[in-house]
Amino acid sequence: MNNKMSIIGVPMDLGQSRRGVDMGPSAMRYAGAIEKLQELNIDTHDLGDIPINRPDQKNIDNDSNLKNLEQVIEANEKLAEMVDQEIEKGQFPLVLGGDHSIAIGSLAGVSKHYDNLGVIWYDAHGDLNSSETSPSGNIHGMPLAASLGIGHEKLTNLYGNAPKIKPENIVIVGARSLDPGERELIRERGIKVYTMHEIDRMGMSKVIEETIDYLKDRTDGIHLSLDLDGLDPSEAPGVGTPVIGGITYRESHLAMEMLAEAEVITSAEFVEVNPILDDKNKTATVAVALMGSLFGEKLK
Repeated sequence: MNNKMSIIGVPMDLGQSRRGVDMGPSAMRYAGAIEKLQELNIDTHDLGDIPINRPDQKNIDNDSNLKNLEQVIEANEKLAEMVDQEIEKGQFPLVLGGDHSIAIGSLAGVSKHYDNLGVIWYDAHGDLNSSETSPSGNIHGMPLAASLGIGHEKLTNLYGNAPKIKPENIVIVGARSLDPGERELIRERGIKVYTMHEIDRMGMSKVIEETIDYLKDRTDGIHLSLDLDGLDPSEAPGVGTPVIGGITYRESHLAMEMLAEAEVITSAEFVEVNPILDDKNKTATVAVALMGSLFGEKLK
């Protein structure tokens, strides 16, 4: 794994409806993200936060019913450009969110550098909605679909041509809340999904083993998109859309440790930490601990 890392904060909450997730990057820094990475002898450069323009009032696109569309696009364009530039410099981009709509920008920037980018989507949700299928109009439920070229053309074509990724190069881990349109899309496109049912039956070790085997030969880079709501709310309470029955803290550490051992991850983001909904910054602390495991921290 690349030992030169650039940290990019995206303090955005415009992709969803609950305030507070814009403070996620600050919460993770406060919980010691930079210090943790430096302890692991990673050459860490914190590039600060991308400025986010907030609308003066509730902003819903008349044609698509999407919330804060222009502001989300603007922020993701900035993020895509920064991620692209940092990879060009030989840096590993680590993005701190912010709501999960920022993955549109992350994947747009990363995908410029790979012909067959793989994605591990560690999340309770599929984020495969579009304006046609979304019950809410919240763009944080759409980044994976947009990156596949599905949805509003301003999202799908952000920072270059669509699609950014291929359905056969995606593995979703931890899904337990999928809308009907997402389930149909998963079946249609043959997207590989490990729900909590599979994790319970097979164990996390087997799930990650299969995920690595599935992606390593068909992809030339793998982006990890880790939504803290993938974990059970008892372990990570500070998220906007908690779903009970999730992945445990220990299972998540095992997953990160196995990815570290395999040395397959080439970019990553940690998103949806909302300190307003949290208990003493517990969720940000969990995020930082998982970063440690992903980037090589061991007990011995």
